[in-house]
Amino acid sequence: MKDLIRHFGEYILLMGKVFHLPDRQRMFWRQYSRELEKQGLQSLPIIVIISLFIGAILTIQTKINTENPLLPIYTTGLLTRETLLLEFSSTILCLILAGKVGSNIASEIGTMRITEQIDAMEIMGVNSANYLILPKICSFLTMMPFLVIISITVGLIGGYGVGLFTDVITVHDYVIGIQYAFNPYFVWYAIIKSLVFGFIITSFSSYYGYYAYGGALDVGKASTKAVVNSNILILFADLLLTKLLL
Repeated sequence: MKDLIRHFGEYILLMGKVFHLPDRQRMFWRQYSRELEKQGLQSLPIIVIISLFIGAILTIQTKINTENPLLPIYTTGLLTRETLLLEFSSTILCLILAGKVGSNIASEIGTMRITEQIDAMEIMGVNSANYLILPKICSFLTMMPFLVIISITVGLIGGYGVGLFTDVITVHDYVIGIQYAFNPYFVWYAIIKSLVFGFIITSFSSYYGYYAYGGALDVGKASTKAVVNSNILILFADLLLTKLLL
């Protein structure tokens, strides 16, 4: 319990140092643009590949498990769309990104800590937390809505490909399903969740990297803790947001 309170206090104090106006706006925007590419654009390939296959798999499994003459023809497309919107392209996607982006952030900042680069910044009067962490949080939150929309779109395309290249479902039935009773709020719901999860990933990964003391082994441990604890918090936040927003 004492460790939990200590970690929570350190996290709050760190976020207090992070959310200040940058001393040098030019340096902030330079770091921000670099992080946009590193965290956003470099995450696109894995998001596209996973979303494409998940969309196809959801369509096949849904069709197999809902084969019933009493169910309407649009059931498969409808369930595929709702699964992508409500859960996969926000929650599951962020769990995946926690492993990629979160571990990268924790190991990068942790390496700077154990090589005393952060200590050198503090000696020179630089707010190291603000300089290192704020661009990462802002850039990832900027990219999250785009990544979610791309994931939803590619997932639906994956399901469309099943109808186009297999005899599991016809394209006509699939398209009717993904168009039936569409609720635009579900898109906003996915985006809102992804923003919360994106903040959890970047802030907690930065925290574990920032307080990684020791050697290379401790950087690895910090990276592992960042991914595991981010995933736990994402699932907890998902439960709360689902209750509040739906």
